[in-house]
Amino acid sequence: MSLNIILIMLALSGVGGIALGYVLRVLIGLAQRGSVELDIKRKMLVAKEQAAKIIAEAEFRGEVIETERLAPIEEREGKLSAREERVASREEFLDEKENEVRAREQEAVRAKQEAERLAAERAKELSKVAHLSEEKAREELFRDIERAHEEAILLRLQKLSANSRERLEDKAREILTTTIHRLGNAVNAEVMSLSVVLPSEDVKGKIIGKEGRNIKAFERATGVDVLIDDAPDRITLSSFDPLRRAIAKIALEKLIVDGRIQPAKIEETVEKTRAEVAELIKEKGEAAAYEAGVIGLDPKLIALLGRLHFRTSFGQNMLSHSIEMAHIAGMLATELGADIAVARAGALLHDIGKAVDHEVQGTHVEIGRRILEKFGVDTRIITAMQSHHDEHPYETPEAVIVQVADAISAGRPGARRDTVDRYLERLGDLERLAATFPGVEKVYAIAAGREIRIFVNPGKISDIQMHTLARDIAKRIQGELKYPGEIKVNIIRENRVVEFAR
Repeated sequence: MSLNIILIMLALSGVGGIALGYVLRVLIGLAQRGSVELDIKRKMLVAKEQAAKIIAEAEFRGEVIETERLAPIEEREGKLSAREERVASREEFLDEKENEVRAREQEAVRAKQEAERLAAERAKELSKVAHLSEEKAREELFRDIERAHEEAILLRLQKLSANSRERLEDKAREILTTTIHRLGNAVNAEVMSLSVVLPSEDVKGKIIGKEGRNIKAFERATGVDVLIDDAPDRITLSSFDPLRRAIAKIALEKLIVDGRIQPAKIEETVEKTRAEVAELIKEKGEAAAYEAGVIGLDPKLIALLGRLHFRTSFGQNMLSHSIEMAHIAGMLATELGADIAVARAGALLHDIGKAVDHEVQGTHVEIGRRILEKFGVDTRIITAMQSHHDEHPYETPEAVIVQVADAISAGRPGARRDTVDRYLERLGDLERLAATFPGVEKVYAIAAGREIRIFVNPGKISDIQMHTLARDIAKRIQGELKYPGEIKVNIIRENRVVEFAR
């Protein structure tokens, strides 16, 4: 009996211990959960304070940046407002002068009417006295007045003519000055070379290749002159053709990044780059048309317009010059009450013939006319653009505006450099002359025009014929072109065999 009681007591004490342990565990768990929640809340408060500090600091920095950004704008607005005040005061002065002139003209009209009245009365009196008709009396009176006051009348007419001419000249000068002040684009002087920065000097060896085969392949594919030793960390690409320079630079940068520089890879990269540049030309044409506000142009015409991005005239970028002309023509048309859209389009497309003038015979004005007619451009635009070099008469006000805009854009100080354009024209003539010979595939003028490289078709020109061809080309250059020093005629004939292992 006592043993059963003891067992029961032990069982009860075990159950009580288990219950007590469970209760303690629950209490400990609740305490730990509370401490974790407090820790989480504390961390959330700290994170909110840090976020608030970051936001406040960002807002402060944003205000500082906004203040720094708006400072030059406010300064420029102040200058513009001051300039507008000066223009307004000048306009008020001109209005006052115009009112004075009008008052004098009205006074002259009244004097003339009074004189006519007195002359009529005198004619009637003379008619009564001399028994003359009114018409004969008037003629006699006018002859008397002309004889008596001929010199005074002539002086008065000359003075009125001079005053009118001065007013017109002042008004025209004011319009042109205001237009030039409103458009102050920077002058972009084109250079004759581009530089490619190298990551290390070791890359130069890869570009040159074994026995110079890589650099020769690159020069042949691109038509540029590669200068290796001009600077320690860069390579210079020289060519008179800006399109070739751009293609060569992009292709060389791709080859450097790729690392696999060998003739086949060079030719592949150059061809891909040419396709990319063609897309760039299209984008440049679209951007120019959008900026100039000219819409509805044929996509092929826009592509031709984009080619002007790589053309220069007297050192001035042709596409930038055309866009600038479009803005000037639009402002002049607004001032003079002409058709703004026609003036803008005529100015933008005035040099479109220069995009293909090395491929088509004729002046760039005539080439441009044929191009615009081919793409169905409005005849008013063609009429406006064809007179900017005085090759056609000025048939419309827009034609005069385009010519004036061309003179303003080209005549700004530093906009053009005559010697550069003559140099580029000489190099172009040199390449075109050599390309006329049969068997010639590619022609590149390099070394500032002191050397011309000619690649011939090995199937049409033999090794012996190369000497004859070089002599014939040199004779034609001597007879048809003017140049300083001497020109080296370098003819290259290369046989290449390609086979594929499959």
